[in-house]
Amino acid sequence: MLKRYRLKDYNFILLITVLGMMIFGVICINRADSDFTMKQAIGVAGAFVLIIVFSLLDYHMFFELKWLIYVFILIILMAVLLFGVNVNNATRWFTIAGFTFQPSELAKVLMIVFMAGLLSKLKEEDQISRPKGLLLFVASIIPPAFLIFQEPDLSTTICTIAIMLLMLYLAGLSYKIIFIALLIVIPLAGTFMWYIQQPDQKLLNGYQVDRILTFLFPSEHMDMNSQQASSVMAIGSGQLFGKGLTPNPDVVTVSSSRMISEQQTDFIFSVVGEAFGFVGSVIVIAIILFIVLQCIRIARRAKDAGGMLLAGGAASLFAIQSFINIGVTTALLPNTGIPLPFISYGLSSLLSSAIMIGIVLNVGMQPERY
Repeated sequence: MLKRYRLKDYNFILLITVLGMMIFGVICINRADSDFTMKQAIGVAGAFVLIIVFSLLDYHMFFELKWLIYVFILIILMAVLLFGVNVNNATRWFTIAGFTFQPSELAKVLMIVFMAGLLSKLKEEDQISRPKGLLLFVASIIPPAFLIFQEPDLSTTICTIAIMLLMLYLAGLSYKIIFIALLIVIPLAGTFMWYIQQPDQKLLNGYQVDRILTFLFPSEHMDMNSQQASSVMAIGSGQLFGKGLTPNPDVVTVSSSRMISEQQTDFIFSVVGEAFGFVGSVIVIAIILFIVLQCIRIARRAKDAGGMLLAGGAASLFAIQSFINIGVTTALLPNTGIPLPFISYGLSSLLSSAIMIGIVLNVGMQPERY
């Protein structure tokens, strides 16, 4: 489990950057709603410990346990459907000792670990673009994606599938297959958009359809767009340099007026825009991009396909999740709930992301020259 590493191979820059972002997240959460500050601060301390621990565990160990990891993913996803807490017609959480745990957040990370082990094995056997490999890839995605979708959690389902597809591409999927897939998927996407607008459609819940239609036809669904409208207003009100962490108490802000419910979670970027303005928002996006690029750098220097896919999967996770979150808060994407990595309130997301960063750091500690 533990190997001898060289200290010079430890990516302290990535570690410090992630730690800084987590602390920054606590500051933003405190501005949005101070009731959640202490829990998130405890989560940051736990996340830092997890990063250190997982960075010292040889990532090859997880490949040997990949099928046990896969079974564990299915167990926790089935367990939350059977025994989880129902909130707003969604069953996504367990409540343990006053803390809320969302299994789908951990499942996202564990699926990256599992898929890195599976795809590296298929790549070694030259099965990535062959029917056997593709069938195994699809068959392994369907059960966890279906269980997450049943919670229901459409955004996490889409995010997980997108990450898996990017990992398949990184593993060396043939461009011929990609082209054929696009020829099939694009017409299906158009058919899907038509079908969900039918009154008797069965694929999505009503609120999910409403969110998509609100995005496509905002002028016809203004009453359903209040969250995103308030978020855009908050970001815009920050102007160039923002209103600061302690704005004038005589001035009403979006955060103080609670115009956005649960602003500390999926709409935390509206706090960034309001408090730090355009300049602060750009800096935060740049730091997230830096974390993604560091993961890509580690992937390029990995000593084997498994390490490359782990770090590449992590880069995909942080990039896709950040893009969706910021796209929603700026009304560029349909309203859907997904946390901003390292910043949004939520211990499940924070600790799962910390595990992923720790594994990536371990990949970086075993570069190609070994």
